Amino acid sequence: MFKREYITIPNFLSVSRFLFLPVLYLFILNDMRTAFLIGYVLLGSTDFFDGFIARKFDMKTEIGKALDSIADLFFYISSAYFLGKLYPEFLVPNSTLLIIFFSLLFLSFVVSAIKCKKPIMMHTSLLRLNGVLVYLLLIFSYFFDTTYFVTAILIIYLIGFTEEIIIFIKYGEVDPDSKSMFQIQPKTKE
Repeated sequence: MFKREYITIPNFLSVSRFLFLPVLYLFILNDMRTAFLIGYVLLGSTDFFDGFIARKFDMKTEIGKALDSIADLFFYISSAYFLGKLYPEFLVPNSTLLIIFFSLLFLSFVVSAIKCKKPIMMHTSLLRLNGVLVYLLLIFSYFFDTTYFVTAILIIYLIGFTEEIIIFIKYGEVDPDSKSMFQIQPKTKE
């Protein structure tokens, strides 16, 4: 059921990241690289602002966390597509790491679905760091060769998703905003 308290600026920003993502695909399909870069910078910045505003003004909600996770998933998987479409020469040397990355991402959803009865995307410190790095990666790729930057990001992701899987196996359902497996509390039953 839709509730009035769901209408918040952070939730609007998360939804906008998802709704305006197709515009970036149109820019790619029409080879409008500068328009893509500007749109990507603007749309990606909503990921920072939704969390910042929610924390600063105490607007954190369970629906907001879910919206942010869904928007993040689509935005960052799309970022991999965008990088592959615009700069395949930076991804090709990292093909093996990319396959392992997508395998661990899938495995983390499977493990969370089994252990927690629903797929969960964690926001650990490593995964948050990587969100920022992927965002910067696409921007930097417009100006520089980022092959080694891609490698570093994928390695950090592999560590982050491994940590996430360990968290699900060891603790089951936890607060998705837990910083790491060393700073975690099991979610209490309501």
